[in-house]
Amino acid sequence: MPKPITLPRPSQRPDLLIIAGEHSGDHHAAAMLKDALLERPDMQVCALGGDALKRSGAQVIFDLVDHSVVGFAEVLKHYGFFKQLFASVVGWIAEHRPRAVCFVDYPGFNLRLAERLVKDGLARKGGGEIALLYYISPQIWAWKGHRRFKMAKLLDALSVIFPFEVACYEDTDLPTEFVGHPFVAGGYQLSLAHNPTGPVLLLPGSRIAPVQRIFPVLVESFLAYRAGDPDRRAIALYPSASVKQQLQTILAEVSGAAEVIDLQPAETPVEASAVLTSSGTMSLQVALAGIPGCIVYRAHWWTYFLGKNLVKIPYLGIANILLDRPAYPEFIQAAAEPGRLQTELQRLLADDSAATTAAANTQELRTLLGEGSQNSAATWLLAQMDSRLM
Repeated sequence: MPKPITLPRPSQRPDLLIIAGEHSGDHHAAAMLKDALLERPDMQVCALGGDALKRSGAQVIFDLVDHSVVGFAEVLKHYGFFKQLFASVVGWIAEHRPRAVCFVDYPGFNLRLAERLVKDGLARKGGGEIALLYYISPQIWAWKGHRRFKMAKLLDALSVIFPFEVACYEDTDLPTEFVGHPFVAGGYQLSLAHNPTGPVLLLPGSRIAPVQRIFPVLVESFLAYRAGDPDRRAIALYPSASVKQQLQTILAEVSGAAEVIDLQPAETPVEASAVLTSSGTMSLQVALAGIPGCIVYRAHWWTYFLGKNLVKIPYLGIANILLDRPAYPEFIQAAAEPGRLQTELQRLLADDSAATTAAANTQELRTLLGEGSQNSAATWLLAQMDSRLM
């Protein structure tokens, strides 16, 4: 039997519980919370999240980010752990009664939890007192579009970070608001920047299983490229201690292949000439930084087989989806092989037009993501808490 998971008690009844199960969600939620606490410094906030939420003022009762998994096969492998964690979280909420719960993406866990809170009579739509809010919509425009009807039955309000997502919920009665994307919000400092003479950036992702599959391919591809450009360096960014360990383990077999750098916010952005990136949130930051590159992804074969038959969009990369074109060429599964990626790196670094095109894409993306909008996630959160908790 797995060891029981005991969650710590809050110092006092929390006003808000935030649940963010991934690195990107942790950072987006942290930015929202930091701004909200500037307005309400006495608000008591607990979280299942990571280091970013902790730094922003939340009492993190469990590091959910460090246990993040994705894909059908990976979830099944860790089913026992998540079943036990789920029961512990339900018990904690029932005992400590936060006034509101704000779910951040991570729909596999969060929507099941919302359903349980309604079923148990704890949430408002189940006759209870707890408001259920959702920040960053599941990607229902890619797959599982039917989720929107369940969300409307469970949730009190939703905020989205892509403008086209509002229309996805028009056939429901769920209040949905576009609050702008965190990467183009006022005061947000991108952690990346383009420098044509800089190193090649390797971004394998923030979850252990994909990193184990993708990073060796990125390293081998760069080494093949470096045979013809021996002075070019590579850097790999890690978002957590567990990912750092994986990167170092893989690099131990190829001494000097790449330098490993912490992804946490720094005073100056990490500069790169080109990038090989996974398809996650960082691929959008790459595009907003104007760094030319391509997307590389390998999933468990079963996850890929099911996903290929269920996902209804032509691209994996968020920038490509928003622009509706392959601005960042995608190398998926068998196509993600070192020979092809070496050739792509050579093209990106030899052709000045690649950087020019990337810069033009950046301006288009900023407009699409609502740069300059007066809406913000923190304003939405506080307004919802005020209206729901009166």
